[in-house]
Amino acid sequence: MLSKVNPQQIPVVVLAGFLGSGKTTLLNHLLHRSGGTRIGAIVNDFGAIEIDAMAVAGQLGDSTVSLGNGCLCCAVDASELDLYLDKLTRPVNDRHAIDVIVIEASGIAEPQELVRMVLASENPRIVYGGLVEVVDAAEFDATREKHPEVERHLGIADLVVVNKADRVEEAERERVLSVARAAAARAAVVSASYGRVDPELLFDCRPTEERIGQLSFDDMHRHDDSSQPHTGHLHSAYESVAFTSDMPMDPRRLMDFLDRRSDGLYRIKGYVDFGTADVRNRYAVHAVGRFLRFYPEPWPAQEPRLTQLVLIGTDIDTEGLRKQLDACTSDAPHTVDEHSMWGVLRYVQDKEF
Repeated sequence: MLSKVNPQQIPVVVLAGFLGSGKTTLLNHLLHRSGGTRIGAIVNDFGAIEIDAMAVAGQLGDSTVSLGNGCLCCAVDASELDLYLDKLTRPVNDRHAIDVIVIEASGIAEPQELVRMVLASENPRIVYGGLVEVVDAAEFDATREKHPEVERHLGIADLVVVNKADRVEEAERERVLSVARAAAARAAVVSASYGRVDPELLFDCRPTEERIGQLSFDDMHRHDDSSQPHTGHLHSAYESVAFTSDMPMDPRRLMDFLDRRSDGLYRIKGYVDFGTADVRNRYAVHAVGRFLRFYPEPWPAQEPRLTQLVLIGTDIDTEGLRKQLDACTSDAPHTVDEHSMWGVLRYVQDKEF
């Protein structure tokens, strides 16, 4: 597996959904099944922190909790978001102490505002990791009737989790999934029970670099939890495409592919070789939903110049995507077009780290 596409930035995932949809259950699942990834969590809610896996509610108050397992959870107002992002992303010995941040929105929060705040943040150590909208399969129709704004929330989501699928019959589950897909525009849509989605839909697990600072939840709890069944079957909820090419990618063709990327294609990560268009740098790429960023970085010494990409989504044409990427390779590596990189450079964030 490729490491996080840009080691200098931490993905920030917004986890939203109406009251009772299962957001906290999903967050607990991520904490238990993080694969060694250190998760920082910001809980935008009222009252006590309700994260049963961490056993903090009513014990350490409802403001800031710092635990030895590396999860920091804060009951905060959205206006304080930048303050806590700074606290969570502050480097330890010049390296990040955590790998990903999950913001659990209040059940009555406006997810678009949280997304806007993340995108508008001036913290150079973060990158938007997508909006995950959780809906209750059993209460879907009642929620839409009571809260018609759920249609808009689904429409801006990058990933929709139809939770509590075990509470409805198969035909009803398929109907809810169909309605959710129609409302969710181009987002990936998956079903789940007890919030059990594969963490690798949201972030890369098992970081390969040496970890400094906070431990992960897994580091502190290595016992076999028999109450949680093996989650390998979760991979069936989505498909992935691994693409490698020793031929450079044509910038214009690749941008055309990215601009027209298919419905349900949730994540793209990896490195791109643009050949003579930029001989000094490879380009780390990070895409989630419609969000896209490129990060140029010098080619590591002695490393082969390859394009290596991983694409993750639901209901995607894996063979078709491979063919489209093959068509993006350049068969004229010695031709230099000074304007060819303009489309790519629009998505380069020029910030000091």
